[in-house]
Amino acid sequence: MNKKVIFGILISLICIVLVYLSVRDINLHDVFIALEKIKLIYVIYFILLVIFMQWLRSYRWGVILQPMEKIDQVSLFSVTSVGFLAIAAIPARIGELARPYLISKRSSIKMSSALGTILVERVLDGFSVLAIAVIVIFLTELPPFMIKSGFVFFLLAFLMFCFIAFLILRKEKALKLINIILKKLPGKLAHKMDELIYHFIDGFQIITNIKLLLYLFFLSALIWLVDVMAIYVLLLAFGFNLPLIASFVVMIILIVGIAIPTAPGYIGNWHLACVLALSLFGLAEAQTLSFAVVYHFLSMVIVMVLGVAFLPFNKFSISDMTKQMNHNGKD
Repeated sequence: MNKKVIFGILISLICIVLVYLSVRDINLHDVFIALEKIKLIYVIYFILLVIFMQWLRSYRWGVILQPMEKIDQVSLFSVTSVGFLAIAAIPARIGELARPYLISKRSSIKMSSALGTILVERVLDGFSVLAIAVIVIFLTELPPFMIKSGFVFFLLAFLMFCFIAFLILRKEKALKLINIILKKLPGKLAHKMDELIYHFIDGFQIITNIKLLLYLFFLSALIWLVDVMAIYVLLLAFGFNLPLIASFVVMIILIVGIAIPTAPGYIGNWHLACVLALSLFGLAEAQTLSFAVVYHFLSMVIVMVLGVAFLPFNKFSISDMTKQMNHNGKD
């Protein structure tokens, strides 16, 4: 865990250096001028869209959890808000464990099974964003690195989906193959991992329901389209005369940028992604930096406010989450 934290911080430091190198020649006065031109009404629209996106995420998660247990929407939104606060605050994506841990405390769902639903979310997001990226590629000229990255991410998402389908549709056969590998581990550890994986697969049940799976793809696409609209509204707040396609490009590059382990709050990765994306559309360096700073600041404030508001109802600790995962493996 400590190695992941250190790696995440190093990545963020590298991104901060790259941001500095790309904007070191700009006049800070130009940045402040860009900030002063922000139209507050668009900022309000941006905040509402981001909150709506968070609500959609929690609702979609409830649909994925539904085969195991139906959770009320208030609880889902509460846990999701605290979970995203943990992801932003804890380095190296360790905060991803927060939502499975918290929902296991509010329901009969095991933490390992809930963790499986998070993987399903990631696959759904991957396919949705990549489908959007393919459309964007046909509508505008993108840098080669974006096209190559998109292909790699699509291949990974497709392989992950096939792996999940194999685990849930051929559960017994999959477990036998996994057990062959686990036999090489010490007996106690092998048994614990076997139980953990067994419950983990339960989180994939949703893919056996084609109707719900298609509904989830629709919800996933809607989530990211709302994100695109939020970015576009914020671009309007700055008065940037950019086409809607610019918002899609910012979203895609930003997702790639923050997907890797990072320091708390995506510091560095977020800013570099925004600067790279907007520079493709000819914006001045001062404008790209001002947008990156405001976009990051507003997004983190929304996550913090929602997370802190629901934190008293969803208390947790990293050590507790680890103990819960170990306990799941023994059940």
